[in-house]
Amino acid sequence: MTCQRLRWFLGSLSVSTSSVLYEMINLAGSEHAATATLPAAFSDLLPHFLVEPEDEYIVKNKPVTLTCRSTPATQIYFKCNGEWVHQDDHLIERTVDPTTALPIMQVTIDITRQQVEKIFGLDEYWCQCVAWSTTGTQKSQKAYIRIAYLRKNFEEEPQGKEVALDQEVLLRCHPPEGVPQAEVEWQRNEDVIDPASDPNFFMTNHNLVIKKARLADTGNYTCVAKNIVARRKSTSATVLVYVDGGWSEWSKWSTCGADCSMWRSRDCTQPSPGTGGKECQGLDLQSLNCTSEQCPQTVSGAEDVALYVGMVAVALCLTLLLIVVVLVYRRKKEGLDADVADSSILTTGFQPMGIKPSKPGVWAPRPRRPPPHSKNSHLLTIQPDLTTTTTSYQGTLRSRHDATGKFSMTNGPLLDPLPNGSHTLHNGKLNSDPAEFVSRLSTQTYFKTLPRDMANTSYGTFNFLGGRLTIPNTGISLLIPPEAIPRGKIYEIYLTVQRKEDLRLPLAGCQTLLSPVASCGPPGVVLSRPVILSMDHCFDACLDNWAVRLKKQNYEGAWEDVLLMGEELVSEPYYCQLEAETCRLFSEQLGTFALVGESLHMGAAKRLRLVLFSDAYCSTLEYNIRVYCMDDTQDVFKEVMQMERQLGGRLIDEPHILLFKDSYHNLRLSIHDMPQTHWRSKLLAGYQEIPFYHIWNGSQRYLHCTFTLERLSLNTCELTCQLCVWQVEGEGQSFSLNFNIAKDTRAVDSEFLLLDSNTTALAGPSAFQIPYLIRQKICSSLDAPCPNGADWRMLAQRLKLERHMSFFASKASPTSVILDLWEAQHFHSGNINQLATVMADIGKQEAMIFLVSDGEC
Repeated sequence: MTCQRLRWFLGSLSVSTSSVLYEMINLAGSEHAATATLPAAFSDLLPHFLVEPEDEYIVKNKPVTLTCRSTPATQIYFKCNGEWVHQDDHLIERTVDPTTALPIMQVTIDITRQQVEKIFGLDEYWCQCVAWSTTGTQKSQKAYIRIAYLRKNFEEEPQGKEVALDQEVLLRCHPPEGVPQAEVEWQRNEDVIDPASDPNFFMTNHNLVIKKARLADTGNYTCVAKNIVARRKSTSATVLVYVDGGWSEWSKWSTCGADCSMWRSRDCTQPSPGTGGKECQGLDLQSLNCTSEQCPQTVSGAEDVALYVGMVAVALCLTLLLIVVVLVYRRKKEGLDADVADSSILTTGFQPMGIKPSKPGVWAPRPRRPPPHSKNSHLLTIQPDLTTTTTSYQGTLRSRHDATGKFSMTNGPLLDPLPNGSHTLHNGKLNSDPAEFVSRLSTQTYFKTLPRDMANTSYGTFNFLGGRLTIPNTGISLLIPPEAIPRGKIYEIYLTVQRKEDLRLPLAGCQTLLSPVASCGPPGVVLSRPVILSMDHCFDACLDNWAVRLKKQNYEGAWEDVLLMGEELVSEPYYCQLEAETCRLFSEQLGTFALVGESLHMGAAKRLRLVLFSDAYCSTLEYNIRVYCMDDTQDVFKEVMQMERQLGGRLIDEPHILLFKDSYHNLRLSIHDMPQTHWRSKLLAGYQEIPFYHIWNGSQRYLHCTFTLERLSLNTCELTCQLCVWQVEGEGQSFSLNFNIAKDTRAVDSEFLLLDSNTTALAGPSAFQIPYLIRQKICSSLDAPCPNGADWRMLAQRLKLERHMSFFASKASPTSVILDLWEAQHFHSGNINQLATVMADIGKQEAMIFLVSDGEC
């Protein structure tokens, strides 16, 4: 139908219909109009909608599709928020109804998140379709398009309760605000509660009601809210069902005894007290004097006197025998410990660390600059008085009895047997044989779940002097402070980093993994003091943006929340000290740990490390540039470097850091400014894209995109370009590349992976910068409270650790815990001068400390 015929036809239509058609003509133009000519038999029928657009929700960044189908119809157009959708945005299909022979027209359009956000907050976004026939028009129902979301925080969370048996329990829950409105389910100990299968539960207004509390109902209850976009969990509420004890019936009276009394008893078993319930009140035993006729007649004679004399004689013999055993034991003990006297154990000072420089032409991280020499460094290099007996350790180095359940741990020369059967303590590095270590421990239950990647495992044998385990180039280390292992005990301890893909770490909702998964063990060893596990993290270290939890894997393999960062309790066995890029975990138990975070709003950001590699040797026209996007932790970077070394790749620029925010926006990568006369990109689109959730959930340790370039001649070797990586509506980074692909054909240099190639296990004083005796003097000097504040509190303030005052104060020796943390922080920097300066500022230079120069120590 041409524009002239249509305008003629408009004269015969109503004013409203004509105005709509004129509007459509102006919108689309005669050459674009979606029209069809109806047979004469159907020209008097109004359009009838077979399918009308329905309400839709936009999830993340996925567009939604609206569909409209009508018969008979010559035109169908969508109108959204009062404005016509352009003809080019319509997808039109025409068919014929086989039954009625009526023509059917179907039109679909896509609505994006950006279109809806333009009017977000002003009005609801709606669309409807308008269908025409030669008789008139019809409008469909309005379809509302909304952006789906679910807030992070619950408006009301369940609270823990202690209830008596058979009492009714009400657990309240108000889910977070969301569109569409969230549905609620309840979990008990991570298992979903189904009121249909257990009538003792029912739900009302999102609240859970337990009609009659049973002992089996004791557990952790969690309110779970979910809609099409997300799933949120409330904090768990512990319900404890207790049982108060009740008395059984009294037993029958006993017969009269020799003391002329009889008794009866009852038990607290009706019911027995349970889960914190009250014990029975009253007596469980009653006695009653018998009458004279009931009393048994007894006569004391010579037999009784003989019995008493025999009992006294046996007691005296046992006492003498015990005294002899104690004397013999003490003599053996003195002979066994006579050879344990190595003064270097207590006075060894700072051991310099050697780091090999990287080869020229290969990028490597810049080493930290050592601090300037301080004039007070001699305060911590004290020569002890070796004439006294205080420098000899007179305790035992092994347990006196070989328990049958003890692990067979004989690795390393920490204790070498001497011909006379005694032991001499050596201090320093531990030899390691990975194959022998795995073969010995593979039979142990706790080791069966550990990876067999010995490149990422460290182990050593330690006693009360402590030591340190380090996994090179991962940022993961374990500090075992002096006295953490009880005297007389020797433990073989391991440290390893788990691959994330080898573990099933449960992540719910918007949770993301923020650290490596580190294991230290064996689990169950007895520690006198907390050890310090250091590991990298990859978030912005702002707890206002995050809810960060420390998770620990239990013996059954399940993961448990053991600590909420920022809300640590000094009474708990775990405590975290958070730094800009590192987390220091004080733990009284060994095990497998990881940091898991949940963003509180869209300002929360993870640090991504962007690394570029290319082919070290290229003999074809094609040339590949690989861009890795990984968590900013050293262990992942090490894994990528090792993989690229096997692939023969080379690092072509210094890594960049990108803050990736929780905004649901994807990560895009593009390459620009290549000389078109020599190079061209084989990428069909303008950019590559990594979905938001592939990065955020952390299920893969690293992601990468490959840009395949093609040079127009084999003689072309110079490559200049700009490579950009950015988050949509967020931060971005760019790499300016300018290099010769033929000049440097070396692969990733193995020397780079030796930058942190220090000994993985150090036992005794060589693992610490502060000599043992000096450490003891500092602790005895600062632990006692000082009226002017010149004690451990001032030490914590000068070292900028005042946030942890309550944690330090809860320990028997606050100073020793502060020094442990200082050792964990400054092992690689060798900054012992700083501590000397702090001690001088505090004014702790007692006369008993003998000052010598650095060369004498």
